[in-house]
Amino acid sequence: MNKQVLKKRIAVADKEIPADLVIKNGRIVDVFNNEIFKADIAITDGTIVGIGEFEGKEILDAKGRYVSPSFIDGHVHIESSMLIPSEFAKVTVPHGVTTVITDPHEIANVSGKKGIEFMLANAEGISQEILFMMPSCVPATPFENNGATLTAEDLTPYFQHPKVLGLAEVMDYPTLRSGDNSIVDKIAANTGGYTDGHLAGLNTHAVNVYRAAGIKTDHECTTSEEAKERLQRGMYVMIREGSASRDLQRLINIVTPYNARRCLFCTDDKHIDTLVNEGSIDHNVRKAIKLGLDPITALQMATLNAAECYGLTRKGAIAPDFDADFLLLDDLETLKISEVYKGGKLVAKEGTYLGDESVANKHFSKLTGSVNIPELTEKDIKIPLTQSQAKVMEIVPNSIRTNKLMADVDMVNGFFIPSSDKDFLKIAVVERHKCTGNIGLGIIKGLGLNAGAIATTIAHDSHNIVAAGANDRDIIQAIQELKHIQGGLAVVVDGKVAASIPLQVGGLMSSQPYDVVYKQVHQLHEVMAELGFKGDFDPFLTLAFMTLPVIPTLKLTDLGLFDVNKGSHVNIHDE
Repeated sequence: MNKQVLKKRIAVADKEIPADLVIKNGRIVDVFNNEIFKADIAITDGTIVGIGEFEGKEILDAKGRYVSPSFIDGHVHIESSMLIPSEFAKVTVPHGVTTVITDPHEIANVSGKKGIEFMLANAEGISQEILFMMPSCVPATPFENNGATLTAEDLTPYFQHPKVLGLAEVMDYPTLRSGDNSIVDKIAANTGGYTDGHLAGLNTHAVNVYRAAGIKTDHECTTSEEAKERLQRGMYVMIREGSASRDLQRLINIVTPYNARRCLFCTDDKHIDTLVNEGSIDHNVRKAIKLGLDPITALQMATLNAAECYGLTRKGAIAPDFDADFLLLDDLETLKISEVYKGGKLVAKEGTYLGDESVANKHFSKLTGSVNIPELTEKDIKIPLTQSQAKVMEIVPNSIRTNKLMADVDMVNGFFIPSSDKDFLKIAVVERHKCTGNIGLGIIKGLGLNAGAIATTIAHDSHNIVAAGANDRDIIQAIQELKHIQGGLAVVVDGKVAASIPLQVGGLMSSQPYDVVYKQVHQLHEVMAELGFKGDFDPFLTLAFMTLPVIPTLKLTDLGLFDVNKGSHVNIHDE
C-alpha cells in the first residue's frame, strides 16, 4: 500500500482529519456477529476505515435503511447471459452484485486464448469487479469436438494476472482420477491459487479424489445428502439458482448455524431475461429468506462467505480495511435495493445502472465468424431404427440432468418420425467449429414443442449447434439460419424463420446493448408462446445442456448419444 494512503487512513480512523464520505443513520448488517447495530461508517479512498462516530467531507444519510455488504456471485459463466462483460455489469450491478467470480470456459471452448483475452479486456474500466478462474477443461471432455485446446503451458501466464484467482471447475472426473497429466499439470501450475470443482452426480469416493487434488468447491449439489458429504470433507458448497438449474429449494435446509460459513451462493448460468426479471444473487438471498433462512445468514452467504472462499480478504463485510462495496436496503424481507455503491461511489439507484461505461477495446472482430458447417439436407438428420423401442432423453424441468428412457417411438420405412402428440421430438448436434460434418442424432422428450424447430449455438460445453423440432425441414432451416447469422438462437415454423437472435461474439454473446438483447429474447419467447410452448422452463437454455456429457444421465454430442453413467457413447437401441 502507498505510504501516504496508509497515513491518510490512519489519520481518518483516529479522527484527526475528516473522512471522504461518512454514512449516518444506517443500520449496519454485521455478518461477523449475525446482528444489526447502528453507527457511522467512515470511508476514505474507497475503503472503510472506521465504524463509530465520524465527520466527513460528504455525508450520506441512510435514513434508517440497512447498510449491507454488496453481493458476490461465487461462480458464473457471463457468456450464458448472452452479454459481453461490460453489458452484463449493467444488468447485475443494480441487483447489488459488485463482484463476480467468472469462468470464461464457454468462450474459451470456442476461441481459446483469444476468447479469454477478450473477456479480460472487456471487463476493464467498468463498475463491477470481475475476477476470473482460468478454464481447466478446454476441451471439456474427449467425447465431443470443440473449437480450441488449452494446455497447462497456455494457462500458466494467466495465473499471474491480477484479476485471475485460480483454476476453474474441474469437470472431467475420469481424467482427474487417473492422474492424467493433462489435468494434473494445470492444477500444479496454479501455484497459490484456488481450484474449483464440478462433482455432478459423484459419490463420496470421488469427493475424496477431488479434495486430495486440492479442489475445495462444488456448485453441482442437487440433494441435501450430496451437500452434506461435501461439507464433511471440507468443501465449500455453492448453492446454485440459475435459469436451467434451480437447486436452492432442495439444498437450503442443509444450512445450519454450525456450517453456514462453508456455504455461499452462485448463479452459474443465467439468461439475460431471467437476470432482468428475477435478479442475480439478490434472488438467491430473497428466496432463501422466504424459505425460512435467517436474513443475516442469507446475506452472509452472499457476501462474507463468498469472499472468504476465494481469499478476498477486503470484501464481504462492513468493517475497517474492507472495500466500501455496500448496499442500502429498505428491508430484510423483500430485500429491496435502493442504492448500490462500489468503492464508495454510487453505481446504481432504484434499479438503474449509474456506473462507468468506458470500455477501451471490445475486440469483437477476433471472435466473429465462428459457425463453420457444410450445407445440410433433411437426409443428413434421418435416424435409422431397426425396432420401435429406442433410447430417449427425457428433460427434467429446471434441471440440467436428464432421465434415460426406453420407449416405443413412431417409425416409418425404418426411420424415426417425431410426434408432438407423444412429445417425442428429434434432436441434432452439429459440429460447427471446423466443418467436420459430424452430426449426433437422438430423440428427446419433455421439450413441449407442438410445431416447428428451435436451434442455438449455445450448447455446453463445446458449443456446437444443437437443434430440436417436430419435423426435419424446420430443423434444417433452423440450423441454416444460425449459419447465416453466425451464431445465436432461432425459431423456425413451416420452413420460415419466425424469430432469431444474432450472437456474433463466438456464437455466444451479442455485441448489442443489454436492453436490445432483452427485447430480442422477449420477442423470441412470444413466438414460442404462439407456437403453444407452455413449459415453466427456458427451452433454449434447457436445450443447451442436453449436450453436456459430464451431467447425468443421457446426453448428445456431435459424436452421438452419450451415457454419462457408462462414460461412453451408446447405440440408440441398447439398454
